[in-house]
Amino acid sequence: MRTKSIGQKTINIVTLGCSKNVYDSEVLMGQLEANGKDVVHEDRGDIVVINTCGFIDNAKEESINTILDFVEAKKRGEVEKVFVTGCLSERYKPDLLREIPDVDQYFGTRDLPLLLKHLGADYKHELVGERMITTPKHYAYLKISEGCDRPCSFCAIPLMRGKHISTPIENLVLEAQNLAKKGVKELILIAQDLTFYGLDIYKKRALGDLLKELVKVDGIEWIRLHYAFPTGFPEDVLDIIREEPKICNYIDIPLQHINSEVLKAMKRGTSHEKTNELLDKFREKVPNMAIRTTLIVGFPGETEENFQEMKTWVKEQRFDRLGCFTYSHEENTTAFVLEDNIPQEVKDARVEEIMELQSQISWEKNQEKIGKTFKCLFDRKEGNYFVGRTEFDSPDVDNTVLVPAENVYISVGDFVEVKITSAEEFDLIGELA
Repeated sequence: MRTKSIGQKTINIVTLGCSKNVYDSEVLMGQLEANGKDVVHEDRGDIVVINTCGFIDNAKEESINTILDFVEAKKRGEVEKVFVTGCLSERYKPDLLREIPDVDQYFGTRDLPLLLKHLGADYKHELVGERMITTPKHYAYLKISEGCDRPCSFCAIPLMRGKHISTPIENLVLEAQNLAKKGVKELILIAQDLTFYGLDIYKKRALGDLLKELVKVDGIEWIRLHYAFPTGFPEDVLDIIREEPKICNYIDIPLQHINSEVLKAMKRGTSHEKTNELLDKFREKVPNMAIRTTLIVGFPGETEENFQEMKTWVKEQRFDRLGCFTYSHEENTTAFVLEDNIPQEVKDARVEEIMELQSQISWEKNQEKIGKTFKCLFDRKEGNYFVGRTEFDSPDVDNTVLVPAENVYISVGDFVEVKITSAEEFDLIGELA
């Protein structure tokens, strides 16, 4: 039996879900550390705080299973208290209180001061931009806004995260400066919607203005854009990406579908033609840009013809990076009134078809890189390889560059020129140039 009756309690923060949750956990840990608390990330602790995801069915299931595991650990005396925060408890708190009453307290996504109070800490307003980094020390996420004002019919994020709120540019620059002092070289800009940044506080789309300030931060060498919404994309950003060497020629723009009728039902505010016009503009203004997207198959009413249109389009566009997910029927979204009429086995088969197609595209694109030299940032050593990334790859979701570790040494967090000698579907293999 493992409990502590006296002395300092260790608080273990467990993070589930997306990079936005990683960021929130890091802010929580920074606050706890500033209060003199002993805090760890996904390690052993007397008190456990689970930062949950409630986005789609699989994520909800993982969050619930994790909560149940720690409740059982509490019953065995291995932990003293279990607190739950994040998107799942924001969205389903009454249900969770009823179904899993052994959790000590549930908190929503906006309850940080209250959570800190229950952990014996005070919320310190002066800690702008201060947080404990849980990623490798050379890269970090920078969340530039919270919430979302988009009306997408399939999406529950506004229910969990609320309306869009931008963080002022000066606060983000200060945060970037603090991160750079800690050794961070790559900033990955995240939000529910980067495209909307600034409209609430500057009355205009200000992502370009933010980028112009962030590139001035000494020590930051790469800036990467994640989660840009296609409708209303601020085109000045493309000129800045092209002109500023610090900004990676990379964008993550979730397009979700291509059939105009499905896009209309999804309330995406765009069409097949407009989507292609935007992609053409990207490639015209930034010719060597890597475009990452995500697609949803099995949306209510998606016909076989709609799906074949998507397949043809994926073949034509040849995205550098692509993820595909099955539609999840989420209560309280506007799509929930529609009949979820595509069988799960059909959804799964469609995902498999898209990903098989993308796998071939990725293999072909990687073959074109053989013999070329790329600047790579190295994240870790794994087995017999040093594992790095080009500017066209984001950590955890994209391709990697592998350099055999025999007879070479690469420091984690270093930029190194690598000549590609061979390539697989999702990995490049190379040697120091």
